[in-house]
Amino acid sequence: QVQLVESGGGLVQAGDSLRLSCAASGRTFSTYVMGWFRQPPGKEREFVAYTRRTGGSTSYADSVKGRFTISRDNAKNTVYLQMNSLKPEDTAVYYCAATNNYRFYYRLTDYDYWGQGTQVTVSS
Repeated sequence: QVQLVESGGGLVQAGDSLRLSCAASGRTFSTYVMGWFRQPPGKEREFVAYTRRTGGSTSYADSVKGRFTISRDNAKNTVYLQMNSLKPEDTAVYYCAATNNYRFYYRLTDYDYWGQGTQVTVSS
């Protein structure tokens, strides 16, 4: 089992940057595929990005492609989400998630473990 704790959220202006972090417990972090999802106000949770076990393969939602970068440091048991050129529509609670099963990785049901989320608010 793995526990996930997100940090780094906050209130920023449009065009600013933020870096979210997700720290994982346990000694098998490198065996997990890590994902980021977000839930805008009044909407369903949606896929943002994932990174495979070594970090060599990543995938992004079209809405964030070219602006967000997911990365991981397996020595620190941490996955990051660098968010640049933020827009008001990026306002959401951001969640990290983990799975060590072989799945598609862009669906909520692909993940077994979830953090509590961190709020990101982008003002115009």
